Amino acid sequence: MGDKSRTTQKVTAAGLLVAMGVVYGDIGTSPLYVMKAIVEGQGGLEAINETFIIGAVSLVLWTMTLLTTVKYVMIALNADNHGEGGIFSLFTLVRRRAKWLVIPAMIGGAALLADGALTPAVTVTTAIEGLRGVPAYVDVFGTGQDPIIVITLLIIAGLFMIQRFGTNMIGKLFGPIMLGWFTFIGVSGLVNLLQDVSILRAINPYYAIALLTGPANKMGILILGNIFLATTGAEALYSDLGHVGKGNIRMSWPYVKICLLLSYFGQAAWIMNAGQQTSGDLNPFFAMLPASLTIFAVIFATVAAIIASQSLISGSFTLVSEAIRLKLLPRLKTTYPGSSMGQMYLPAVNLMLWAVTSVLVLFFRTSHNMEAAYGLAITITMLMTTILLYAYMRQKRVLPIIALLTTLFFATIEVVFFVASAAKLLHGGYVAVILALLILFVMVIWHRGERIVQEHAHPVDLAQYKDQLARLRQDQTYDKYQTNVVFLTSRMEGNELEKQVLYSILDKWPKRADVYWFVNVTTTDEPFTAEYTIDTMDTDYIVKVKLYLGFRMRQDVNRYLRTIVQQLMAEGRLAQQQQAYSITPGRMVGDFRFVIIEERLENATQLSRLDRFVIETKLAIKRYATAPAKWFGLEFSEVTVETVPLLFDKIPPLPIHEQRQSKDDD
Repeated sequence: MGDKSRTTQKVTAAGLLVAMGVVYGDIGTSPLYVMKAIVEGQGGLEAINETFIIGAVSLVLWTMTLLTTVKYVMIALNADNHGEGGIFSLFTLVRRRAKWLVIPAMIGGAALLADGALTPAVTVTTAIEGLRGVPAYVDVFGTGQDPIIVITLLIIAGLFMIQRFGTNMIGKLFGPIMLGWFTFIGVSGLVNLLQDVSILRAINPYYAIALLTGPANKMGILILGNIFLATTGAEALYSDLGHVGKGNIRMSWPYVKICLLLSYFGQAAWIMNAGQQTSGDLNPFFAMLPASLTIFAVIFATVAAIIASQSLISGSFTLVSEAIRLKLLPRLKTTYPGSSMGQMYLPAVNLMLWAVTSVLVLFFRTSHNMEAAYGLAITITMLMTTILLYAYMRQKRVLPIIALLTTLFFATIEVVFFVASAAKLLHGGYVAVILALLILFVMVIWHRGERIVQEHAHPVDLAQYKDQLARLRQDQTYDKYQTNVVFLTSRMEGNELEKQVLYSILDKWPKRADVYWFVNVTTTDEPFTAEYTIDTMDTDYIVKVKLYLGFRMRQDVNRYLRTIVQQLMAEGRLAQQQQAYSITPGRMVGDFRFVIIEERLENATQLSRLDRFVIETKLAIKRYATAPAKWFGLEFSEVTVETVPLLFDKIPPLPIHEQRQSKDDD
């Protein structure tokens, strides 16, 4: 872990290039739609004057500076979990401070996942809409929205279809392409800026404040809902910390920010000199370019939008994977098509994102309509991150007054942005809220369900059953069940484990074996931990194993045990298990059978209605999750799944009476 953490601190040319492609995709495509949304929100070019446009670009500048630069680049990147970032990594750092911190973590994670479906929809649609500025396209397809929607859906379908194959090869191109993209938008913005350098007055925050309080702004504070779109990629920047490291992000950000601001200032300068021309589909980003460059800009913007979408999709996979390890979401099938553990693929998540993104394109139709939903979810995530950052600062013993003032400063800004974005709730924002609430519902059910199971678990002391296990393994009246029987336990504290495990061995079907293994997998707060502890309880037939695996590690229990058993035999702590029949010469490790015990809700009248609903819903969701055998990497192992009642000790006997034959019946 330490090596990884130190490695990601190094600033290299390759690291800076990767940061361009991986970290800045979302925020890098913001110039495609931010100024467009601001202009349309004001009522079009005819409703815009110099005071408004200077104030608007000033708001963009200071929003990016305060939220993206100060909060995320300067502060949040310090809250890394052994080189990993993101809201769930931050939560793992502070979760021991208070149980309630899981609430902002779940809310923020759910909102960020909702954004994962919105980003591809809005960025790709906006880029393709630029085709209306290409005469050859208009001559063939006209200016209608239907061809735009078809092209967008085809691109999105292709993007999601390639996920299963991994993106290592094309991923290497992301950095150079995005470097070219930022250079392109920076240079094109600079060219237009030089035509009216008076726009540089926007650097003064006075113009931003004056616009919010002055008559030139028809939307009032609600304009911030569109301004906020300029910083929506800040949370993704923090989430991608583990891919490139804080050093590379901090060194590359100044160039990225300068290019972004040049594009915004250039668009503003073009708007100021555009006269009173109006167009319902006007996009300043494309309009400020020479007509000969429009088709090139559309293609470049589309590629950048695809890269931004790819980053959000990969980020969604990582986010869901972390939530699963933290027991906030059900287990889902995970594969690793790339050459690194960091590149994962979750088929169920990919399919759901594809379906939701496609439906959003069909439902909203235009990028303008999507912008109402876009941004609202991220304001929620940012606010939740701020709450967790306060806990982190207190944990790091930052002076209480400094931690409180810092938190209040950013929370106030984000609450204002949230209010401004929430005002668009009925104009499409409700879609983001519905998506986030659906994800949050599953998280709450899963988290609370885990708590209920733990509350009703009744552990037993394994030491009290050592003698019975010793006699059973020697009892020839029972057929040998397996050489090694492995029970995967959900808890193991000292010698205590679930009563159901001992019931399975001794009562349900006496299982004679040479060695009884009790394995508990603990997900650590560190991302790449791979450690274990062993306790044989002074025997050669009982092995308690606690696997400590990082929240980003695959749980291949079978392979880990193969390593552990060989080590125990080499140390003489376990007898060698010579095999009479084997295709492996001299094999000294016997066969394994894994036993997985699953709970079922039966006779749960003592549960409250709410808790019963939670458990029933959790079990219903579980049917669509990955089976434990697959999750623990046991697909090719001998596995037995046994079901037991959830409330094992509380099944009351049913009253029943023997019917006696009366004398009258004779």
